[in-house]
Amino acid sequence: MIGSNTTENHPVMGSMIKNEVINQQKRLIVIDPRRIELARYADYYFPIKPGTNIAILNGFMHVIVKEGLYDKAFVENRTEGFEDLKKTLEKYTPAYVADICGLDNPDDIVAAARLMASLKPMALYYSMGITQFVSGVNGVKSTANLQMMLGNMGVEGGGVNPLRGQNNVQGACDMGALPATYPAYQPVASEDNKKKFEDAWSVKNLSVKPGLTLMEMMNAAHAGGVKAMYIMGENPVMSDPNQQHVIEALDNLELLVVQDIFLTETAQHAHVVLPSCAFLEKEGTATNTERRVQPMHRVLKPGRLIKDDWWITMQIANRMGADWDYEDAKDIFKEIRKVTPSYAGITYKRIENELIQWPCPTKEHPGTKVLHREAFSRGKGLFTAIEYTPPFEETDREFPLILTTGRILQQFHTGSMSRNSRVLEETAPEGFVEVNPNDAGNLDVADGELVSVSTRRGSIRVKARVVERIKPNAVFIPFHFYESCANRLTVDCLDPVCKIPEYKVCACRVEKIVA
Repeated sequence: MIGSNTTENHPVMGSMIKNEVINQQKRLIVIDPRRIELARYADYYFPIKPGTNIAILNGFMHVIVKEGLYDKAFVENRTEGFEDLKKTLEKYTPAYVADICGLDNPDDIVAAARLMASLKPMALYYSMGITQFVSGVNGVKSTANLQMMLGNMGVEGGGVNPLRGQNNVQGACDMGALPATYPAYQPVASEDNKKKFEDAWSVKNLSVKPGLTLMEMMNAAHAGGVKAMYIMGENPVMSDPNQQHVIEALDNLELLVVQDIFLTETAQHAHVVLPSCAFLEKEGTATNTERRVQPMHRVLKPGRLIKDDWWITMQIANRMGADWDYEDAKDIFKEIRKVTPSYAGITYKRIENELIQWPCPTKEHPGTKVLHREAFSRGKGLFTAIEYTPPFEETDREFPLILTTGRILQQFHTGSMSRNSRVLEETAPEGFVEVNPNDAGNLDVADGELVSVSTRRGSIRVKARVVERIKPNAVFIPFHFYESCANRLTVDCLDPVCKIPEYKVCACRVEKIVA
């Protein structure tokens, strides 16, 4: 488990893992800058310095290669690029890695690597603590390197398992909610795909140029290059880094339309707000983190002025010259099956009675429980030789502490739903900053005292929590609370490939506020 506070961010999955470890004697290795709950049950816990995931993964692989513990048959028959990776791993000795990661005991790296190699299959889980870095893509590739090296790909109970941040992130991506792909990850840049979707949608002149990512859109809006935005079910004023920059970008738009279930912080900057259905008021499907397509049923009747997201979008499209005539969510799913090969064999009737995971190309196909059993989509799995690179913004005398951000169990994402729950708001009504006792002593800060946390983007006031669970020289702030918005502080530098921001590391200082 690396880069995932599972019991708080994915509590159902977290409880399952706890059960397996406590009651089924499964072994567990946890890698996280904070002593999360799962660390209590781990055989080995590595409190790494934020942003050093690649270094410790390379350290494990160094040991596995040096001691010949890798799956030689899998590496030889199913992969390529192993020799280049071996050369890169040579310098990642346990002592070298421990120094980078701020670990006290290099021998634990050796012992954990041996444990991984001795028990097959091993499942590797990760979340935003791997991806939200300027090296996020390389971090994910490193997890794949480790699992291919150990032969844990294409087997039940193995694999690289990303835990999604919200319930239908997987489904949204499957449907083409990405700037460079059509549904089923079919590239926009392909002329063949252009023709396919022009025919399917009865349109002409679809672009073969990929669009902008979220952060690229914000930067373009700030510079005046994007004039309008239509934001559905997203709250970037709270969820995007460098909040002041985001607000300035939105206020620079000629038109901002927000479609949501509450008047979010983003909606307060909108020219038009469109009220849409909450999940209990919707029909449709959602696709979860294991690619399982699940039906959603309407439980509550929506209010008079509240409409389905698809209906609102269709009305706007038709007023702009389209000719869409969907009657309901099932109508849309029929089209999904036609243009999304991995969903072609999935029907409403089947998912009411079967547990189906895509790809499911025909009605007779049972779905695919485990990917890559015989081969990878590219043929052979590609090892990528990856060097550790430090975060974009390192500490200095002015900003001597590392700030990392995340979620807590009692609140969800930007709080647009959970902070409207009286019970949850009573349970966790305000933000906080976790400070290690050593740092608190140096700062003369006591538990519960008000402090200022500042970065090069701005400052917030928040109460200190003096706790052992955070490493020395690092602090943690949850990002749910507008009154002490963590993303007012975070840096908006991006991974060069996928353009995800580095939410998990920036340099900060903490100062006691004297009344």
